[in-house]
Amino acid sequence: MRLGHVIGKVTLSKQDPAFKGARFLLVQPFAKAQFQGAPMTPLAKGSSLVVYDNLGADLGHTIGFTEGAEATAPFDQPTPVDAFNAAIIDQIFYTPPPA
Repeated sequence: MRLGHVIGKVTLSKQDPAFKGARFLLVQPFAKAQFQGAPMTPLAKGSSLVVYDNLGADLGHTIGFTEGAEATAPFDQPTPVDAFNAAIIDQIFYTPPPA
């Protein structure tokens, strides 16, 4: 699982029926600095990703998402999805390893 910051929503004109009842979010994955409390800074174009969300995350939320084959596990039928929102994160406690 990776963590990311929701920076937008994706609007579809048509969608696969398997996606009914949910939406897609535009997510900026965390970098090492964000775990240490640094603010989110814009990434280079193409660094964000689209995540399927059925939990109700909104702009500004931090989410935990899975990618690849694990992202399709929650669906009963084969579903074309690359990333799946598995958690909405309330707080992050990070202790760096000793040097």
